[in-house]
Formats: sequence, structure tokens, C-alpha cells
Amino acid sequence: MRLRVRLAALACAACACFALVTATFARNLPWVGVSPDGRGFVLLPSHQPFVPWGFNYDRDDAGRLLEDYWERDWPRVASDFREMKALGANVVRVHLQFGRFMDSPSRPNRRALAQLSRLVRLAERTGLYLDVTGLGCYHKADVPGWYDALDEAGRWAAQAAFWRAVAERCRRSPAVFCYDLMNEPVVPGEERRAEWLGPALAGKHYVQFITRERRGRERTEIARAWVRHLVGAIRRVDARHLITVGLVDWSLERPGRLFSGFAPERIAPEVDFLSVHLYPESGALEASLETLRGFAVGRPVLVEETFPLRCSLEEHARFLEASRAVAAGWLQFYWGRTPEEYRSGRTFPDAIMAGALEAFRTNAPAFRKP
Repeated sequence: MRLRVRLAALACAACACFALVTATFARNLPWVGVSPDGRGFVLLPSHQPFVPWGFNYDRDDAGRLLEDYWERDWPRVASDFREMKALGANVVRVHLQFGRFMDSPSRPNRRALAQLSRLVRLAERTGLYLDVTGLGCYHKADVPGWYDALDEAGRWAAQAAFWRAVAERCRRSPAVFCYDLMNEPVVPGEERRAEWLGPALAGKHYVQFITRERRGRERTEIARAWVRHLVGAIRRVDARHLITVGLVDWSLERPGRLFSGFAPERIAPEVDFLSVHLYPESGALEASLETLRGFAVGRPVLVEETFPLRCSLEEHARFLEASRAVAAGWLQFYWGRTPEEYRSGRTFPDAIMAGALEAFRTNAPAFRKP
């Protein structure tokens, strides 16, 4: 009996020490805000400039989403965070799947929220900031049938419930850099959409439609109303963290080109900063830079996704350097393998990833410095 009591006392003491250490890390991590000139970010209350330089941690090298393994293989997640920190990252973008976090249109999944809290504590301990991107439906098979069956109003209400629950969990932590409402939302054109998801890319659905029909409404007005609706849901429980939305590069309204409906100048008043996903093409770097300049509408601009997917490593390096005139930060990709592990591979993609991660590590000191 005495041994059990002593062991219980030791366990309680260990938990108390862990909580104290975690709280200390959280207190030492400054909050992030927008700079007074509206062009970048600062740490608060010192107002020291802060330049996001980090990774999208959206999946592992086998294509599994974070929620597929963050319970069974938590040590791996912790190891990945340490590795991203060692590579020079200060921001990690995580993608939360709607179907894993909502059991019904109004009832959050408490187990998923508890795991999110665990991830926030991990970020605090490692000194990394989280870009928390929500409402993911990357694997169509994981999307609840009841969610697809909702009409526009019901879907927006369920999305607001998701964000209230997530923001409630995250609101006290300075380790959250921002909330990203959704990855690559789109308002459809004239024709009614049969489905909410856009076409799959390598088995994942990155684009979502926020409505399936316009009913005579302007596309930009639908987009702005949707952003305002979700920002309002977050602000009811969290007035402090920054809010953005991850936009496709075809969000600029140009004659004869694709248009998402999320015009930067219409969205900017509703969010704290703008995020754009840019993958420069070989021989056409200036086109990507022109697109980036189109997002400079009075808010900081984060290049939230970029990678040498359609260009060489050298061209991508030139794009990054030239983009510094406009961009306030950059996020690339990390999928759970180090540059050294990729170098031991024998495929062309392995070589590309090894080179990209090496370049990320080499460039970290220069790009993190304003």
C-alpha cells in the first residue's frame, strides 16, 4: 500500500513538473502580430520583426495524413517537429480534417481536440509556431455523408462549429501563429456543382467549393460573406490569434483566366493577412512574381505553399530571392524524412526532396532575418 501511495505521489509530481515546464515554454514564446506598417509580422510585445520560414506538415512520405498516425505514432510526430526545428523552421502548417474533428454538424470530436491540444503543447516545447489550417477533406472516403448532404447554410454552420471548437482549444497558446480557414476554397462559376470537392490530385482533394450554386450572387461577395462568417465564429471565442485563408494563385481576376472568386482586395478587409500558394514554372518566374504582387493589397502576404515542383532548384531559389520584395514569409514541405534520408534513396523525387530540404536549411538564416 505504501509503495502504491509513493508511486502515485511520484506520478503526480512528474505531471506537475511537466505542466510547469510546458507553461514556462508557453510564457517564453512571444505572441505574433501584424507589424504597424501592415507589411509583415512582429513578436509581441517587443515588436521585433518575425519572418515565417517553415513547412507544410500535411502528410508523411507514404501519403498518410497527420490524423492517420498522430495517436499511434506520437513519438514520430515529436521527432518530426524536432527535425523541422533543426532544419531552421519557425512555423509548421498542419492540416486538420473536418471529418476527424466533427461527429455531427454541431458536435466536435473530443478525442481529436485533445490530440490537437497535445500538438499545441509540442509546438510550445519545441519553439515552433503553428499555422492551423482547418476544414480539410483531402481524402474523400473520410468525408462524412451527412456533411456532403448539408445545404450551403448548413455546411457553413457546421464549418463555424468546427472553428469555434478549434479556436477554443488553441486560444490561450502563443504557439499558434494563425488560423487558416480552409485550404484553397473556390466559388463556382455559372453552372451548379454536383460535388463540394474539386478534382483529386495524386488521390487528395485540395480544392473545395464553399457553395455549389451562385443563385445570381457575385462570386466575390459569396467569398467575402463566407470568410466573414467563419472569422466571426472564431472571434467569439478568440480575439487574439491571426486569421488568414489559403488562396490559389488564380484568385486574381484576369480576363480569360481561371478565377476562384476570392479576389485579394475583397478578402483582405476580413482577415489579418493574405496567404497564396505559388509554384513557379520553369522559364516563367516573372509570371509568379507578378501574381504575388497582385496579392499586395494592404495586408502582409505569406507564400503559404511553394516548392520546386515545376521548376529547377536553381530557378526556385531565384524566385524566393526575388519574392522578398513582397512576401512576408514562406512555407515549403516536410514529409517526415531528413535530407540525409532522402539522399540515401535512389529515385528522382528523393533527389529533389533532398536538394529542397538542403536549400531550406542553408537559406534559413538569411530568410528569417528581415
